[in-house]
Amino acid sequence: MTTTVPGTYTPKPGGSGLPRMIAAQAVLETRMLLRNGEQLLLTVVIPTLLLVLFSSVDVVDTGAGKAVDFLAPGILALAVMSTAFTGQAIATGFERRYGVLKRLASSPLPRWGLMTAKTASVLVTEILQVLLVTVIALALGWSPHGNPLTVLLLLVLGTAAFSGLGLLMAGTLKAEATLAAANLVFLLLLVGGGVVVPLEKFPPGVREVLGLLPISALSDGLREVLRHGAGLPWADLGILTVWGVLGLAAAGRFFRWE
Repeated sequence: MTTTVPGTYTPKPGGSGLPRMIAAQAVLETRMLLRNGEQLLLTVVIPTLLLVLFSSVDVVDTGAGKAVDFLAPGILALAVMSTAFTGQAIATGFERRYGVLKRLASSPLPRWGLMTAKTASVLVTEILQVLLVTVIALALGWSPHGNPLTVLLLLVLGTAAFSGLGLLMAGTLKAEATLAAANLVFLLLLVGGGVVVPLEKFPPGVREVLGLLPISALSDGLREVLRHGAGLPWADLGILTVWGVLGLAAAGRFFRWE
């Protein structure tokens, strides 16, 4: 007869710890993103093609100096927008339509934990984007300057601003409307956000309005640091902070899970 010590093989039921659940969800979100061909086209292929094209062909007057020195910071800003805003808005919008968010909201993972996992997935994707754009820009002759920590601060604030706006759109509009609106905004800001066309090319009144957009603040701030070696671009940081606070607050207030 076998003697069993009480409690030795007693299981410990219960969910995993919250950090582990968030990490697992973030890994899943990242894998789903990297497997989506359309998302990769938007977040990786288009920015890199624009960088190579406009750096190699004299299509847009980017001012004095090498074109890549002007374009690389703008393409970095575009990469952040494509992932944190456009890609996240479209993916989250269709998850909401198909009831995925509703089911996840009833899981042990709290809603704020799900949003944290999505944000972590966005950051992982952005790291890959930044590395790819940087390598290509350096191969094209880019000569970056400035403090890397300032660049990191700009990228983080830009991610917060675009994430808030993307989640707000995905949580309030229908999936089809989100798809159309997110792509339209992407195209409009690509042209009018100082990414490939300098804001100086626009009329003064229009230029001042465009300068208040998050894509303009991010691209201009990155350009000031990476091209001119400036310190902290306080005006651009302030604009990104305001957009981030307002966007995330609005998303938290009006996001509908069903």
